Amino acid sequence: MFEEKKYKDEIKKCRATIEEIERKRSRSQSALVQAILLQEEPNEADVEWFNKYTGEITACRNHMAEVQKKLDAYMSEKQNKKKKKK
Repeated sequence: MFEEKKYKDEIKKCRATIEEIERKRSRSQSALVQAILLQEEPNEADVEWFNKYTGEITACRNHMAEVQKKLDAYMSEKQNKKKKKK
């Protein structure tokens, strides 16, 4: 049971982290979109921040997917144990 809670808490933490980083990324994304619409060269700092946050989001999503797989495997194993007891 502790294992299940640990995985679920980690997934919840990842989701919150992703939401926070996405908010930060939206600032630079807005500046990039504005530059594109005005047909201007985007500010290099905005591009760097956007790429940095995008990389962090990708890494966090990958980690969350790994934790989800572990949770799924744990839940499957738990179900199999219940079936064997019957």
